[in-house]
Amino acid sequence: MLGFAVSGAAAYAADLAVFLALHGTLGPVAAKSASFLAGCTVAYLGNAFGTYRRRTVGAREYAAFFGVNLAGAGVQLLCLGVSHYGLGLTSARADTVSGLGVGMALATCLRFWGNRTWVFRAETTASVPSTEGGSRTTWTG
Repeated sequence: MLGFAVSGAAAYAADLAVFLALHGTLGPVAAKSASFLAGCTVAYLGNAFGTYRRRTVGAREYAAFFGVNLAGAGVQLLCLGVSHYGLGLTSARADTVSGLGVGMALATCLRFWGNRTWVFRAETTASVPSTEGGSRTTWTG
């Protein structure tokens, strides 16, 4: 869990830095979209090569990671959109609090659960008798 938090903190820093750098020129939604890509890349690298380094990392995990993180980004964008467009809270501070405060907190819960459940699953082995003599390994989880 500590490794996930460290990876998440680094990803959050990247996300925040890119969002704040681009907010004034691109607007809140485009800036959040670009900052998501930066944060997602940092998070994947931290989790794949740090937190879950003993787990399988491949094309399936990479695709699932981005799917889980797209769902998290959707949560963040929804929070930002409701605040900015629905409630009329249009200051940079309000956009930051809604997209990178409330939205990030909710998205982090979703990402933690999704990454542990679908992306970096714990692999357990069970020996199953093989018809060819010996045993084969099956993967569950």
